Parts: sequence; C-alpha cells; structure tokens
Amino acid sequence: MLLDLANSKKILFFGGKGGVGKTTISSATAMARANAGGKVLLVSTDPAHNLGHLFDRPIGSQPVRIMAGLDALELDPGETIEKHLKEISSSLHKMMPPNLYGEVDKHVALSRDAPGMHEAALLERMADVIEEGYDDYDLIVFDTAPSGHTARLMVLPEMMSAWTEGLIKRREKADRFAEFVRELGQDSSMEDKTIGGATIKEQERESKIRQILLRRRHKFTHLRERIANEDETSFIIVLAAERLPVLETIELHDQLMQANVSISCLVVNKRAPSDSGDFMEERRIQEEVHLKTLSESLPESERHDIYLQPHDVVGIAAVQKLAKQLE
Repeated sequence: MLLDLANSKKILFFGGKGGVGKTTISSATAMARANAGGKVLLVSTDPAHNLGHLFDRPIGSQPVRIMAGLDALELDPGETIEKHLKEISSSLHKMMPPNLYGEVDKHVALSRDAPGMHEAALLERMADVIEEGYDDYDLIVFDTAPSGHTARLMVLPEMMSAWTEGLIKRREKADRFAEFVRELGQDSSMEDKTIGGATIKEQERESKIRQILLRRRHKFTHLRERIANEDETSFIIVLAAERLPVLETIELHDQLMQANVSISCLVVNKRAPSDSGDFMEERRIQEEVHLKTLSESLPESERHDIYLQPHDVVGIAAVQKLAKQLE
C-alpha cells in the first residue's frame, strides 16, 4: 500500500503523535520508492530532527546523498528566519533615513522571536523545497513534527496567503493615496524626495514592498494548491495501537479533513506479532481493542499494519530491510 502511494503521488506527508515511528516509516517508504527506480527527496520538518540519527550520519539543511536514488535534508527554520530578516532589514534600510537604522535593526531583532515566525519560516522553506525539487525528483517525502504542530502547519498556507493578500491590498490603497496627493500639485516624476533627512525614490520604495509581498503570496498560494491537490499529494498518519495515539489520530484526521488535506492511509506501527508467547498475545489483544475504536471512528480509511521489529532500526541496512516489507 505504501509503495503504491509512493509510486502514484508526487508529495507525501507523514504525521502523527510523537514517538510512533514517523521518521522510520517515512524513510522506509522513501527508500522503497528509490529501490523501485525512483529519485526521492526525504525532508524532515521536525525541529527535533531524527533523520541523521536514523541513518547514522550527519544530515543538514542541503540535500545529501543517502543511497542511489535517495537524498535527504533537515529543514532549518532558524536559517530561513535569518535569511528572511536579513532581506527585510536590507529593504527597510533602503526605505528609511540613516538616523533610523538603529530602530529598524532593533525591530527586526525583536521580530526574530515573534509568535508564528518559526512556523512561517518553515512554511516558506517547505515551499522552496517543493518548487526547487519538483522537477528533479519523482517523489518528495516530508517527515513532519508531532500532530499538533503538523495540523497547524497544514492550515498555515491558507492563513498566510490571506494575510499576505490583505497586506497587498493595503499597500495598493496606500499607493493610490500617494498618487492622489501627487496629482494635487506635487511633482509626480521619478525625482528623489527627501524624507526625514534622507533621499530615496518613492516609486522604487513602493515597488520593492510590492515585490516582496507578491513573491510571498505566490509561494504560499502555490504551496496551498500543491497540498490540496489530492492527485499528487497525500497525507499518511502513523500511529501505535495504543489508546492515546489512536485518539490523537482521530483528532488529527478530522483537522486535516477540515483543511482539505487528502489522507490516503493509516499506518499502525510496532504491532505485536501473533504466536510470540503469552505476554505478546495479551499485548496484541489489547491493541485490537484500540484498533476497533480507530476503525469505528474512521471506517473509510485504509490501514496498513507494520509489526514490531526485533532490533532498533538504525542505518541504511536496517531501513532497507524495513523498506522491503513495504513492497
């Protein structure tokens, strides 16, 4: 089932409660697609990155080769925030007189820790990864953060698009007002104007603001369209056959459906195998109780069970062994 999805989709998101094995399952799926001849990019959006631990090698913010057909990277929101704030600071310096540079830098520094800055930066980086890798890779796999963070991330493109659209409209109103003032008698040429002791070109300033806003709107709108396109994008929820993961899965499923995100599969990881002694049999029976709740709450969702592995899944060989079970 997972390999079928990997063969038929362009973008796969793996999400679920923390500790259920999202990184392992997403990595095995990516590897299985690579084994089948595809070129795959595996991306971690979780601030507590685990790809490097799983493959037992350093993985950074730029794609690194894991094996033939499989590259991986770990998104660094902090790096994106610094790049974004540097661009904003540079633009504001061009718009403001030198005596206000200190205030501009202070405002930008405070913005670094503003609520939502981390999520917005992560979203922008995700949009860049998809756009840059869309033609180069057959499949892009996202290993996401725990449920609550991921649910907010999936609805954020819609919110950011609307917010940016509002800024653009307010910018257009300000531009029209400025044009009206110029028509009242001010020179409307492209000559420099003096504001607060500094000389800048008003038209260039307005063009720069609009350029930044339009670029961000395009990014967020395009990302939203990609996520909502069920022909090329799907979400897979990974869980354990335990009470809390099952309940959290049902809640995450509802949140994603409200955000128009297509959910193709529920992966129940670390299932207790049958015929493994009395203790594991009791565990398996308890799992069936919780999975009955899952099936009754989400009867339309397909389910794929992956049984508990005898050893930790670490390194390419171990992930490869798990990938073979998905074929």
